[in-house]
Parts: sequence; structure tokens; C-alpha cells
Amino acid sequence: MRLLIVEDEKRLALSLAKGLTAEGYAVDVVHDGREGLHMATEGTYDLVILDIMLPGLNGYKVCAALRAAGHDVPILVLTAKDGEYDEAEGLDTGADDYLTKPFSYVVLVARIKALLRRRAQGPGASPVLVHGDLKVDTAARQVFLDEDEVTLTAKEFAVLEQLVLRPGEVVSKAQILEHVWDFAYDGDPNIVEVYISALRRKLRSGLIRTVRGAGYRLETAR
Repeated sequence: MRLLIVEDEKRLALSLAKGLTAEGYAVDVVHDGREGLHMATEGTYDLVILDIMLPGLNGYKVCAALRAAGHDVPILVLTAKDGEYDEAEGLDTGADDYLTKPFSYVVLVARIKALLRRRAQGPGASPVLVHGDLKVDTAARQVFLDEDEVTLTAKEFAVLEQLVLRPGEVVSKAQILEHVWDFAYDGDPNIVEVYISALRRKLRSGLIRTVRGAGYRLETAR
């Protein structure tokens, strides 16, 4: 699998490239929007990781230009911006998924794998994680339980995503803190319990099980 990273933060871009190369991907890196568009147009890539705030040409325009030219390569957008308007704009221009900085590398890899699976399944498929009657749409940031939509805050969604990405596995409080609040978080680690409690209220009390001394596990939704 060949990936293209278009990111002007050189340290971040090179760090991602190193990690993804270790995962077995072939990775090209560029730091400018116009060069990124040229590479994505001329090269054969399985996925493009595209920053929004780029010199030369911003990520929205790069994405729109690729789609207008008929390129269907999966595009994962990275941005330091956070908000429904920015997300909607990114998805409206043809992006397949959207990740806000700072993000967890584990989540990034999971999103990449999900998008590559989606492409392999063919057009029309959706990046939806399904666990029993629980459905989590990572692109639209929507959650459904037994076909009913459940409204979650951004942090609630991020915590749930950590659990649904590892179905049947115990996810520790430390892992959730690291992946949702990033390495720089130095607040009360019990904040995780607050969000777990909120998810239980909004979803189903028995859906998230506490494994004493270990963490949390997503139970099979009935």
C-alpha cells in the first residue's frame, strides 16, 4: 500500500512517515499544497493524508481539485481546527474522514486501515464501526444504537471510539487519556470515569463494562 502525506509541519510529517513505514506502508511526504496536488494527481496512491493549513494551496482546495478531476483515492484530512463547520467543509469537498490535531497515532492507523478496507469493499461503503446494534460512523461523527441516533459531545465520541476500535478488548484508563487527551494532559485522570458514566447514561448502562484494576470493555450490544 502506498500513502502520500501532505503536511507542512515537517517534524510531524516525518514522524508519521517513519511510523507508517514501520507498519509496512510505502510513504511519500510533501510539505506544500500545490506539490501535494501534483503528486496525488500524477502518482498512484492508495490513500492521501492531507493537512488543511498548507502553503501554496490549502487542503480544502487540494481535496476539491482531486475530486473534480475524478480521483477517488481515499483522503484523510488533518487539521488543527475544531468545529462542525470545518468538518462539514472538509467532508463536503470530498474528504473521506477527518481527524483533529492533536490526535493519537493509534487512532490514525485505525482510521487508515478502515479507509483502506472501505476502498477494498468498493464504492458506496461507509466507514462505520459496528458492534452488535451499536454503529459508530467515524466520518460523519454519528452514533446509532438500535437505529436511534445518540447525540454525543466531541470528547464522549472520542472515548467511545477508543472502545469500539478494540471490540472485546480491555482498554485502560491510561490508554484513553493518552489517545483522547494526548500526552500533554496533566489533569485529573478520573475525568475518564466522568465520560464513561456519561456514555452509559446516553447509550446503555451495561454496554461498557468496568474491569476492575484494568480498564473498560465494550460489551456486545443486544
